[in-house]
Amino acid sequence: MPFQKYGARRRSLSALATVGAGLMAVGGIAPAAAAQDISSQQWYLQDMQADDMWKVSKGKGVTVAVIDTGVKASLPELRGQVLPGTDASKSPTDVHNDEDGHGTNMAALIAGTGSGGGIQGLAPESKILPIKAIVDGKTDAADPLLARAIKYAVDHGARVLNISLGTGGTSSMYFTKAKAAVKYAINKGALIFAATGNSGDKDNFPEYPSSLSGVVGVGAITRDGKTAKFSTSGDQVGLVAIGDEIPTHCGNKVCSSRGTSQATAITSASAALIWSKHPKWTNNQVLRVMMQTAAKPKTGDVPSSYLGYGSVRPRKVLLDGEGDPGPANTNPLLAREGATKPKPSESASKAAGNASQPPASDEQAAKKPVAEAKAKDDGGNTTLWVALGAGVVVVAGAAVAFTVVRRRGGTMARP
Repeated sequence: MPFQKYGARRRSLSALATVGAGLMAVGGIAPAAAAQDISSQQWYLQDMQADDMWKVSKGKGVTVAVIDTGVKASLPELRGQVLPGTDASKSPTDVHNDEDGHGTNMAALIAGTGSGGGIQGLAPESKILPIKAIVDGKTDAADPLLARAIKYAVDHGARVLNISLGTGGTSSMYFTKAKAAVKYAINKGALIFAATGNSGDKDNFPEYPSSLSGVVGVGAITRDGKTAKFSTSGDQVGLVAIGDEIPTHCGNKVCSSRGTSQATAITSASAALIWSKHPKWTNNQVLRVMMQTAAKPKTGDVPSSYLGYGSVRPRKVLLDGEGDPGPANTNPLLAREGATKPKPSESASKAAGNASQPPASDEQAAKKPVAEAKAKDDGGNTTLWVALGAGVVVVAGAAVAFTVVRRRGGTMARP
C-alpha cells in the first residue's frame, strides 16, 4: 500500500517518479514567485492574527512529530528547531536528509522561525521531531511503517503528530497495526492530525490514516474561504484549515503551494499554540476547544462532509478566551462534540486576560478577512497532488479508480 504526500507543485504527468511502492503527499505547488522572502508572502498569518496570538503563545514546550519524507534541519528557518528523530523504515537513511522537500516544508510551516527570509511557522517556538516514513515496496508496507512511526513519536515526547501523508484505494482492514498504534498514541495523551487527501474532484475515496478512528482528518479551504475543490470530503473530515496559496520552498525558488498537507500543518501548529498556553490540558481538552471554536458551516449538518466541525481558529481560544475544555478523558471526536457554540471557560478566559492587548470583539474581528473563519462549502472535492523526488506532479486518480462521490455542504460563518 503506497502512501501519498498531500502537497505538490504543478508539473506534467510525465514528470511522475516512483519511490518503490510509492510514498505520496497531499498538496500542490504553482509557478515560482518573484520574491524569495517567503515569510513576506504568508498572507494567512495576518488573517489568523498570528502577531497577536504570539503575544500569548508561540508553541513553546510542545513537540510536534512530522511523519513525512524527513526534515532538512540545516534550513535557515529550521536551525535549532529540529530534534534528532529517526527513519522508521527497515532500511533507514538520514532523517535530516529530505530529498523530496515535502517534510521540510511541513515542518517549516509549523515551527519555522522565518530566519534568512524563510518560512515563518505558526508555532515558531515548538520543536519538530522528524520521522521519515517512506514506503520502499520491498522491506516496508504502509501499515507497519506507519505504526512504527506513530509509536516512536509518542515514545519520544511528541504531543502532536502531523501526518501529511496517506493512501487511498484501500480498506481499513489493511491497517490493523496502524489502528493499534493510533490507540496507543491517544492513550498516551497525543493528538494525531492527518491530511484527508487531494482526490476530491476525482475519486474522492477515503484516505488512511485520516480515516482511522481517533485520527483528526484535516481538509483544506481556499484563500477566499471556499472548500478547496481538491480536498477529499467524507466522514474522515474532522477540521479544515487554509490549504491554498501557501508559499513554500520549491528547490531554490519560492512556490505557491496547495493541499491538505499544508492545511494539516497549520492545524497541528494551532494545536501546539493552544497546548503551550494550557499545558495541563489533555489531548481531549485541546481538541475539544479546537472543535468548539472552529468556524462552523452556515448550512447543513455539523459535522459537514466537507468542513467537518469547521475551520480552525486558535485565536478564539488564545485571544477571545472561548472554549470549554470539558472532561479530560472523553474524546470529543468520537463523541461527536463541537457542533454547538462554546461558552467562555474560566481557564480560557484567563488566557485572554493575560494577553498584552484586549481581546477583539466579534464585531472587530469580522472586519478583518480572517481566512480560517470564512470558509464556504462549495461542494468541491480533491485532486491528488504528488510530490516525488526533486519535482512535484499532479496525479489524476489514486492507486485504484473509483466512482466520484459528490456531496453538498454549507458555508462557514464569519467570526
